[in-house]
Amino acid sequence: MRETCEALKNAVHEASSAEIRALLVRAEGANFSHGGDVLDFIDKGFNEWRTFIAEMNQSYRAIEALQIPTVAAVRGACFGGAFQLALACDFIVAADSAVFHHFEASVGSAPVAGGVQRLAERAGRAMAARYTMLSEPMTGKTAGELGVAAFVYPDTDVETSAASLTTRLSNGPTRSYAAIRALLKAWAGGGVPAADSVLLDVTMGLHGTEDARKGRTARVEAMKHGVEPEPVVFTGR
Repeated sequence: MRETCEALKNAVHEASSAEIRALLVRAEGANFSHGGDVLDFIDKGFNEWRTFIAEMNQSYRAIEALQIPTVAAVRGACFGGAFQLALACDFIVAADSAVFHHFEASVGSAPVAGGVQRLAERAGRAMAARYTMLSEPMTGKTAGELGVAAFVYPDTDVETSAASLTTRLSNGPTRSYAAIRALLKAWAGGGVPAADSVLLDVTMGLHGTEDARKGRTARVEAMKHGVEPEPVVFTGR
């Protein structure tokens, strides 16, 4: 598990320094991940365990701190820390047969990488309590119904659909996405008043961008002809 955590940290650092405009998190094989090795956890002392979890949280929060949209493509099992990793992404694209599972309470522990609060943010307190305290598995279909997953597809379509969404986001207005993500983070921390308090600061800088000029021009031209504008390919500037 430590190797996975280290690899994730390195991948996030690489993503933050690369000229990418969207990030796709996916897994090879039939399952997103069964989570960490419980037997490995048992052998860790308190201080070692706390340090390890702190480092894992840093990697997960670094994903949330990226200034680009993030997508998790989930098939099969998505258990424990893997579920919490998916919740760190802006969009979860799930197979209807996927299984999300916060199993930690069933082994006398609790989700340690932000999963409880992030599940509550998406699905509400009652559902977060149900699926974490009772350790009930959640299907991809249910995740879509509860708002945990933004998109749900048959298993065979998850990868292509997630890749298509990531491409769409990468061609979109990157700075607009960053502003919207900042507003959502502020809302998550303090509700509508908190988001309102930073609204002007995070949105006014968009006014003079190339993307805003391009997008507005395309809409004005389309309105002249009484049609909706064709999708605009933005540059992120």
